[in-house]
Amino acid sequence: MTIEDPRRVIEAVWRIESARVVAGLARMVGDIGLAEELAQDALVAALEQWPESGVPENPGAWLTLTAKHRAVDLLRRRTRYERKLREVGRDLEVRQKTAEAELDDALDDHIGDDVLRLLFTACHPVLPVEGRLALTLRLLGGLTTQEIARAFLVPEPTVGQRISRAKRTLAEKRVPIELPPPAELPGRLSSVLEVVYLVFNEGYSATAGDDWARPSLCEEALRLGRVLAGLMPGEAEVHGLVALMEIQASRVRARTGPDGEPVLLGDQDRSLWDRLLIRRGLEALGRAEALGTLGPYGLQAAIAACHARARSTEETDWERMAALYRVLAHVAPSPVVELNRAVAVGMAYGPARGLEIVDGLGAERALRGYPQLPAVRGELLARLGRAAEARAEFERAAELTRNERERALFLTRAASTVDGAAGTGEG
Repeated sequence: MTIEDPRRVIEAVWRIESARVVAGLARMVGDIGLAEELAQDALVAALEQWPESGVPENPGAWLTLTAKHRAVDLLRRRTRYERKLREVGRDLEVRQKTAEAELDDALDDHIGDDVLRLLFTACHPVLPVEGRLALTLRLLGGLTTQEIARAFLVPEPTVGQRISRAKRTLAEKRVPIELPPPAELPGRLSSVLEVVYLVFNEGYSATAGDDWARPSLCEEALRLGRVLAGLMPGEAEVHGLVALMEIQASRVRARTGPDGEPVLLGDQDRSLWDRLLIRRGLEALGRAEALGTLGPYGLQAAIAACHARARSTEETDWERMAALYRVLAHVAPSPVVELNRAVAVGMAYGPARGLEIVDGLGAERALRGYPQLPAVRGELLARLGRAAEARAEFERAAELTRNERERALFLTRAASTVDGAAGTGEG
């Protein structure tokens, strides 16, 4: 294969194949940190050799096989792995007889299981959320420490420490690199889905910084979600999460204006919504519904589908959305869910009804410092013609947010209330 820029090809291959390489090595050596080191050694070898020899026909298999050879060399030097060495050594002798056998082994049927094991291990509840996020993006996403730091607006050394600490914790706690037993699967799967959705949300609505959104993080979360759905096709909530992310991601282009300013849902040009992502999201939602009762992610996807199916804000089925939020509040009670329900109720039955719900949330500790609470209240007050109160709420929201684009949006809303202007819902 002749490539003008092998280095760029290597970077692309690594992003695609690194999870499989690390996952296979982790199964082999039983240690995530060591597996990543061996995979990185294979990457260095590719950077040294491919510019001279050219990119191989099957670069993923080349990386896997190179890393496995290095693993065998390591095991050979460690006497306590003698039994494992004999097993791996015999396997290598057979594979070395034909190149085809080598490639088959590098891309064998264990790959899916290996990646799934790696994902569940990286998202193990023994790790703090920050550690799970960083380790998942590093091992499953193939992102560098610098890329993760840039995405979450934290110093690179901080991310490096989180990754190192997570690996050390897994080793010290002797967390096995394996799928959880059936009795533990629901709880462990919930941790995995939480991590993937946290990655997506940070990309969809950045909590801090100068950008309203970071699409690259959305894309990474979508990729992880699709991989997970392919590996666990019988889990309704996996499809529900994928459906939710696909539908929300369909609006990314419409969420910002020409200068990067935020555009809320009610003001968006729906012709910019990605119809392919909407179709994929609705199909995933259909798979979730076919597998049984919808869970929290499936219900949120059904709510997002109400927006996706409507040609305008006025044509949205707000009554169905309010009903879905009521079910979601029962399945996964949360002040944030109640706040979102207030928006739907306000649109379905009038702003006064929505304001009643919002006013009942004022004492919620979880919403203290949450800028969306005064923002939603401001929207409802503006629709009721209470401009002065609405302005005060928008100004309070601007003080609370850490995102510069969102702050500008809230201040604009505050100024516009003199004319009775108000937006609708989320972005």
